[in-house]
Amino acid sequence: QLQLVESGGGLVQPGGSHRLSCTASGFTLDYYAIGWFRQAPGAEREGLLCITTSDVTTNYLDSVKGRFTIFRDNAKNTVYLQMNNLKPEDTAVYYCAVRRYCTPHLAAWDEYWGQGTQVTVSS
Repeated sequence: QLQLVESGGGLVQPGGSHRLSCTASGFTLDYYAIGWFRQAPGAEREGLLCITTSDVTTNYLDSVKGRFTIFRDNAKNTVYLQMNNLKPEDTAVYYCAVRRYCTPHLAAWDEYWGQGTQVTVSS
């Protein structure tokens, strides 16, 4: 069964750091671009960052630039989202998804999605 599983969500204090994981089973992430996305309550899902098969990264959201990074560990078949200097407005369900190439167009991410993991930034 082909599956993506996000993990690492939780409650984080403002200004803190946190790392999310996106692990694939049933297929190898080496051959895919991976994107991280989030959806806050009452808001549309938005793209954050993407990493290509060549480890080229692209940032899709200005509000996370310089605070969030994406990197992969192919040996663990996992992609990570490192989040620093977290703010209450970063509270959302975070998702990862795969496709052949990075794109900022959300509708084009139509291959595999994880189930999401909740991150709450609050004191």
